[in-house]
Amino acid sequence: MADLGMFFSANPALLVVMVFVSGLLLGSFLNVVIHRLPKMMERAWQQECADYLGQAHAELPDYNLLTPPSHCPMCNAPVRPWQNVPVLSYLLLKGRCASCQSAISPRYPLVELATGLLFAVLAWHFGWTIQLPGYLLLTAVLVALTCIDADTQLLPDSLTLPLLWAGLLFNLWSGTVPLSDAVLGAAAGYLSLWLVYWGFRLATGKEGMGFGDFKLLAALGAWLGWQMLPLVILLSSLVGAIIGVALILLARLGRGQPLPFGPYLAVAGWIALLWGHDIVAWYLHAY
Repeated sequence: MADLGMFFSANPALLVVMVFVSGLLLGSFLNVVIHRLPKMMERAWQQECADYLGQAHAELPDYNLLTPPSHCPMCNAPVRPWQNVPVLSYLLLKGRCASCQSAISPRYPLVELATGLLFAVLAWHFGWTIQLPGYLLLTAVLVALTCIDADTQLLPDSLTLPLLWAGLLFNLWSGTVPLSDAVLGAAAGYLSLWLVYWGFRLATGKEGMGFGDFKLLAALGAWLGWQMLPLVILLSSLVGAIIGVALILLARLGRGQPLPFGPYLAVAGWIALLWGHDIVAWYLHAY
C-alpha cells in the first residue's frame, strides 16, 4: 500500500485518469439506481397499503437493481454489454436504441460523465489519501440523490440514512473530522431544518420541505462536521433562490410550485467538502 501511494504521488495524473474511468463505470450503475429505486419504493408502498387494508394484490415479477437486466423501455430489447459502455456507446448509437431506434435520454451519458468528472476532481484535490475512497462514496450517493429528488421530489431513506452512518464511521476510522464534531453535525443538521420546517408550517399552514432534506443535511453534517453546516445552508439557499427565480422568469416553474431542495444541499455539501475551509477563511479575513 505504501509503494502504491508513492507511485500515485509521483504520477498524480494517472490516479486522476483511473478514478475518472471508475467514475464513468459507477455512473452507469447510478443510472440504474436513479431510474429503479423510486419505482421499487412505489411498488413497496402499494404492497404495504394493500396488506394494511386487507386487499389481495397480484404477485409482480421481481424488480430490483439487478432484475430484470437492462433493456429498452420501448421495445424491451436487452442492452448488450457493448451497448452499455459509458458515454461511448451513447455516441456510437447516436442516442438511439439499436433495435427500435427510439431516443435514449441524454440523462444517461450526462450522469456517467458528471460522476467521472467529479471523481477526477476529488482525485486531483485529495490525491492518494485515506480520505479519497470515502469522499468518492459520498459523491456517488449525492449524484444519485440529486437526480432522484429532481425527478420525484423524494430523498430515499435507503440512501440518506446509510450515508449518515457511513459519515460517522468514516470519521471514526479516518479521524478527518473529530467524531464529536461529526455527531454534533448530524444532530444539528437534522434539527436546523426540522425547526425551519415547523416554523414555516406554523406560520403558513404549509409544508416548506420534506423530511428527506433533514436527513440529507444530517448526513452532510456527519461527513463534514457541524462547522460546515452554516456554509452548506447558505450556499444551498443562495443557489436554490437563484435557480428558482430563473425558472419562474423562464415560465418553467409556477409560483407556489414546489422545488426540490435536495440537489442544492448536495451541490453545497460537495463544494464545502473541497473548498469549505478556504471559503470560511476568506470570509473571516474579508469581514
